[in-house]
Parts: sequence; structure tokens; C-alpha cells
Amino acid sequence: MSIKNIFLDLISYPTNSDPTTGCTPSTPEQKVLGAHIVELMKEMGIDDAHMSETGYVYGTIPATAERKNTVGFIAHMDTYGGVKGDEIKPQVVENYDGGAIKLGESGLILSPAEFPRLAEHKGKTLITTDGATLLGADDKAGVAAILQAAKEILAEKKPHGAVKIGFTPDEEIGEGADHFDVAGFGADFAYTVDGGFLGELEYENFNACSAVLEAEGLSIHTGSGKGKLINSMEIAMEYVGMLPREQKPEYTEGYEGFIHLDSIHGDVEHTRMEFIVRDHDPALFETKKQVMEAAATYLNAKYPTKPVKLTLTDSYRNMKEQILPHWEVIETMEKAMRANGVEPCAIPIRGGTDGARLSYMGLPCPNLCTGSANHHGKLEYAVVEDMEKVKDIIKTAIESID
Repeated sequence: MSIKNIFLDLISYPTNSDPTTGCTPSTPEQKVLGAHIVELMKEMGIDDAHMSETGYVYGTIPATAERKNTVGFIAHMDTYGGVKGDEIKPQVVENYDGGAIKLGESGLILSPAEFPRLAEHKGKTLITTDGATLLGADDKAGVAAILQAAKEILAEKKPHGAVKIGFTPDEEIGEGADHFDVAGFGADFAYTVDGGFLGELEYENFNACSAVLEAEGLSIHTGSGKGKLINSMEIAMEYVGMLPREQKPEYTEGYEGFIHLDSIHGDVEHTRMEFIVRDHDPALFETKKQVMEAAATYLNAKYPTKPVKLTLTDSYRNMKEQILPHWEVIETMEKAMRANGVEPCAIPIRGGTDGARLSYMGLPCPNLCTGSANHHGKLEYAVVEDMEKVKDIIKTAIESID
């Protein structure tokens, strides 16, 4: 199969992850795809390909020449759960004309007027959604690039060291590294292939935590509620109003962090709000958490019932401090990109990857582009030629590593 056909095959498997199930992987469909990937790997000659009990897929491309280091490549199999991810009906746009693309009958338009980088893909083959689902390029474009690179390396038999391959579940819910067997994986360093536009090479990401605010109220008949009724929704809204408005994702970019209200569910007696907190700078990250704690403390002092409970849970940290002592990992990939006519662009990740946590687990693991864009939504798309280029970059890096 070509990389296009591998990608189309992979996205036919629905693999939305779900943080509410308490299972690993969080949805059974991820293991269905994992089993399929194991079969693909075995067919191409990766004899030790296997899936763990927790849904992690591993395999090895044996060395054909002596090398000092063993490199790994990792991508995740799950897709974002906030947008419909089953019954995906992709559109393949051959020889893209540079104009607007109608996404099925959804009424959605993928347009260079809104996304100027689309114009750079004129003449290429784009794969889009039909506007009813996400596409799954995050991160099945990464999975496809790794699989195609492995297939070609095994067939070409050029000199290279051992290569470790890993595919993880539940990255989208922050659990992709929870059960990753770093020691068993056996790589000296690795790359997650989980970025966006061709050229992206990332070694900085947000420090991250989740926050849950529980607000309690007291329901009294509205006809006699004066001085007695306590509306938890009003208290929750008061809490949000105390947070810095300018520190929301819709007002930030680059290295700027944010506090984002991700969901709210409530009635008079109980309201639950879920936030995500992000910042590249560790001091500013801690300050954001302190602001949230101070707002909760203030409300509990203001109201004698002490109606607010805030729970903060750290998720992952900025991988930069773990990557900088191993700068040769970045230099290796920069050389591989330039050898394939791609100028590397180091940008801060306004999110996280499995690589962030793996770097703190002893496996330095920066992030490589996939040749796709607009992740986590119905305007997601992948560029076939760019996925091919990512595959070539992976091959060059493998062949060049001592």
C-alpha cells in the first residue's frame, strides 16, 4: 500500500478516546486498530510486532549495521473525543487548485481565505473530511508515515541501526505514556510523529494541569427563596468572572499561557466546571494555579457555607529541560529535514504530546511534523505529498544515526 492508502485504511477505524471510562485503553476500538497495525507490521517483516494488554503496540526493525544508538519513533492511535470520529467519509482532492474546498453537504468550507497555508499546497493531493466528522490525521498521519518508512527500510536493506516503533492509546486524554514500557522499548532516544505542518520540529510544550471546581448551592422554592436560596451556578459564574479575562486561549498565542473553561454542568444545588491550565514558563504556570486557588479561597470566605472546592491535577511538564542536554537529537532531525529539502521550524507546542512525559521518563523525545493541519475539528486535512516527505525524513534520520 502507498502512504495514502495506509492513511485511508487507518482512519476507517474509529478510535476516539474517552476520559470518563476509567479503562486502559479508554475505548475498546483502540485495541481493534492496534491488532490491525500489528498485522500490518508482521506482513512487512517486523517479526516481534505485538500489542500489550493495555493496548500499546511495539515492534523492532533489526539493525543491518553496527551503530552506537537505537532510535525510536512513536505515534498515537486514538483521536480527539470531542468531535464525532466514526463513520469518517474522507474526500480525496487530487491536484488541488488552491481554492475553497466544499466539505460534503455540511455547509462547511475549507478556504485559504481563512487558512492561508492552504495556498502552499496547490497542485498536491489533499485529504479532507466531508464536514460531518474529524479526519483522524492527528495522529494517524503520524502512524502512516512511520509504517511506510518501516516498510521501505525493510525492503531497501540500507545500512542502519536498530529502530524501535511504538504506537500508543489515549494520548488525547493525557494518558498515552501511562503504561509505556520505556525499558522494554529499548531506545536511547525517540521522536513522536505528532505535529502539524511540514517542517515543524518541536521540543518545547506547555506545562499543564487540569482543574475541577465544584460549587454547592441550596435549592429553596423561588417564591420564598429570599435570604435562603444559594444558586451554585451563580457562584460558579462569579468564580469564572474572577479569573483574568486576557488569559484565555482565544486571546493568546506563541508562548502565552491560558486558563480555559472546558466544560460546565450544573443546576441550583451543584455545578461542576472543568478547566485546563497551560503555560510554557514554569513560574507563570504556578502563578496561574495560585490565581485559581485564591479565587476559590475568596469565595469561601465571602459565603459562610464555603460552597467551592477546587482540585488541581498536574498533567505534564515542558520537555525543553529534558531535551536541551541531548541537543544532538534535535541536530540529527534538522539535518534529515534539510537533506530532504525541508527547512526545520522550531515552534513551541501549544499543547502536549506523549513525548513530553516520555522525556521525563528517561526517553528524550522531541516531536516531528505529520503533514496535516486543523486537528481536533471537522476542518482537519492531510497532504499526501507532505506525509510522503515526513516518511522520507524518518528514513534519512534512521540511516544517519550512529
